Amino acid sequence: MRKMQFAACHPERRTVGSKSIYDTWQLVALVELGSKEQNLLWIFACALTIALVACGDDSGTSANNDKDTELAEVSSSSKAVSSSSVKVSSSSVILSSSEGFSQSKSSSSVAPASSSSKKESSSSEYVPYDHFKCLADNWNLRDTIYKQFTDPRNGRSYYYYTAVSSKTGRKVTVMAENLNIGEMVLGENEQNDDTKIERYCYNNDTTNCDKYGGLYQWAEMMQLPSRCNTESCYKKIESEHQGICPEGWRLFTWDDFEIIRDYNDKYGDGIVGLRSQCFQGNNASGFSLIGGGVRFENGAFKNLTDAVFWTYPQEQEYDVTLFAYSAFVSVNSDDNTGIQKNRRGEKLNGYSVRCVKIE
Repeated sequence: MRKMQFAACHPERRTVGSKSIYDTWQLVALVELGSKEQNLLWIFACALTIALVACGDDSGTSANNDKDTELAEVSSSSKAVSSSSVKVSSSSVILSSSEGFSQSKSSSSVAPASSSSKKESSSSEYVPYDHFKCLADNWNLRDTIYKQFTDPRNGRSYYYYTAVSSKTGRKVTVMAENLNIGEMVLGENEQNDDTKIERYCYNNDTTNCDKYGGLYQWAEMMQLPSRCNTESCYKKIESEHQGICPEGWRLFTWDDFEIIRDYNDKYGDGIVGLRSQCFQGNNASGFSLIGGGVRFENGAFKNLTDAVFWTYPQEQEYDVTLFAYSAFVSVNSDDNTGIQKNRRGEKLNGYSVRCVKIE
């Protein structure tokens, strides 16, 4: 009995929760088995035990609460850590964001570069044509006879030279390139806006204008009303007719061409010497003809690199309302077939233009 009682009141039995309650009921059972005195004694002992158990429970709870508090603090602290790590993460996000900013900055720095590279690429897609290389096979001839003029209307530069007739000694200063001025209109349209200079570019491609010059209807070349393509305007033609040429220059005439083709032909090159090396010639004359082709009245383009056509500032007697004097030189010409004085060209076609300096 005492053994059992000792076991029941032993401090090791003061535990928390359901186990201590179980022990308490065991004590009550033991109490019922003893004598009255003993019972009173054990009741007191049990009450004391219960009190001690209750105290133990409270301290246990407190201990547990402390533990819970510690856990909560740890948890809270780990939450704080986590929170701080979130902040760090957040700050890393900010960093990332700032990297994004620098990326966008870099992106913006890339964008202009890319943009400028596009521009470069764009400019690399088409480099303005170097007319210098087509002027002559003979470098000494090219270096000694050519000068350069810039048209202030559009900043376009032209090589020009002074041609001397080997027969008469007459001189004329003429462009060694076809004129390129004006706003491009499509081949199927007429050049009928009399408020501005208009041009055709072969196949409606402005790069062809850069290389071969523009193509112009007769009234456009003359800078006369567009109706002069279908009616006679001989009264408006001047002796040194400027037309679409720059200030101080005039349109190319038949007389000018006679001086040019009488160049000092040392080797019997003939017309081959009038053509640029870019037009299957040797340009011994310096005139540097290049095959700009023609725009026909129906809007079609023909003969690029095969032939060059031009008209003079004079209506052709065959039908002064529709025709003007003209000439052409083909890539295979070796005689005067296309350059007789009485040739006629339709005013509504588009031809190349050359200008002569007024001296």
